[in-house]
Amino acid sequence: MFHALRASALLLLGFLFITEQVLTRGWLYRLDHYILNLKNPHFKGFAGHMLIALDDLGSRWLTAVVLLICAALISWRFKSFRPINLSILALLALNLVVGVSKIVIGRTKPRLYIDVLHANGMSYPSGHASNALISWGLLAYLIYRYTDRAPFRGFKLYPIVGLITATVCVVSLIRNTHWFSDLIGGVFIGGALLVAIIAIDRFIPSDKQPS
Repeated sequence: MFHALRASALLLLGFLFITEQVLTRGWLYRLDHYILNLKNPHFKGFAGHMLIALDDLGSRWLTAVVLLICAALISWRFKSFRPINLSILALLALNLVVGVSKIVIGRTKPRLYIDVLHANGMSYPSGHASNALISWGLLAYLIYRYTDRAPFRGFKLYPIVGLITATVCVVSLIRNTHWFSDLIGGVFIGGALLVAIIAIDRFIPSDKQPS
């Protein structure tokens, strides 16, 4: 419990550091513009559609729907509201924290080639990166923690979650939908919330929960 909370606090500090870099135009801000000025490849046709599909792995509508449906099935299977409650808590916390941060900072998107704060932009932090990590990460945790059935018994899905999150970040950079610091900030805040939700699940006992 305390190790998880400490990890969550460290991830939150990482998010605050990146936020400070964005607000003060530090070295991460300069790295954002260096990456933007690189000649990004333009994909059309099938390749373009594939990029959009991969980007959707971090979209709110897809991640939330998949997480809630799977959590509901796990809850029904084990006669416990714990998985669905954890999922709802995670989604509410994520949308509140990320949504408020976006509104307060108001950073413009890189595809505009203008980097302005407090301009009603919704770029920082990246909702796609945070959605991908916390939604797929929590789903992997629920499967590992609650199903206890082959082929998932003893099999951690976290490397797959990392691959999905990294893919969303790379695709966002290619499509110029987010600055690099947006994505890193999204990963840090998504990770902080994910670890905190897992800590809550571990701390509050349940007779329906596997030992």
